[in-house]
Amino acid sequence: MLFQHEPELDAFLEFLIWRFSIWVDKPTPGIALMNLRYTDERAVALRGKVRTGLEGPGLTFAQKMWYCVAAVGGQYIWARLQSFSAFRRWGNSEQRPLARRAWGLMQRIEGLFKAASFGNLLIFLYTGRYRNLIERSLQARLVYESPNMNRAVSFEYMNRQLVWNEFSEMLLLLLPLLNSSTVKSFLHPFSKDKSSSSKEDDSICPICWASPTLVYLALPCRHRYCYYCLRTRCAAVPSFQCSRCSKPVVAMQRHGSDVEHKTQSQ
Repeated sequence: MLFQHEPELDAFLEFLIWRFSIWVDKPTPGIALMNLRYTDERAVALRGKVRTGLEGPGLTFAQKMWYCVAAVGGQYIWARLQSFSAFRRWGNSEQRPLARRAWGLMQRIEGLFKAASFGNLLIFLYTGRYRNLIERSLQARLVYESPNMNRAVSFEYMNRQLVWNEFSEMLLLLLPLLNSSTVKSFLHPFSKDKSSSSKEDDSICPICWASPTLVYLALPCRHRYCYYCLRTRCAAVPSFQCSRCSKPVVAMQRHGSDVEHKTQSQ
């Protein structure tokens, strides 16, 4: 149900942000951390004076309303139009010509908007004004709220965040490369359970160190393995050797059966 009404939820959240920030001439939490506020660029007259970047009144009533219409209503209408056209398959060649033309028009509008946004980004990087097309069309510019700003985030907190981010990225890189079988195989020689008998050791798979659910024998040594462990190792390693006796495995046989399955090592 939430997925079906995701555009409405996004529009409602955007409206709440606009209502309690721009509408009441207050910055959003992110803009407040950067010591910025919106100002009406049209009302700022140069008159030969040196600009400090602090002058200028806030946004007018019309600018606030148009900002809401563009940022909230425009994004909601476009998201709904895209989902409706995708559900109706306007881009399908079997659709009516009117639907195909509407789909092509939407694609061209989206392409032009992305090109204009990219051009605005380049201009913003050069001049430092108007982060997006809405701000440029309304001439709503972000300026400093006050000339002096105390650091809101301490260096200790920033260092902890950097260390944690690097550590989490390292874990995200390494965890997919590991699995429980590899970890168990690596830690098994260091385990304290070394006094177990050879019969108990022979009853578990030497790869995953668990009791096999589907027991297969490695030939010719006839040591027990899980089918999945033995099959994947033989498929991955051209000349797989038994983990117990180091003899080459040339075939595999189900426990209690006379039918042998040749491995890829042959």
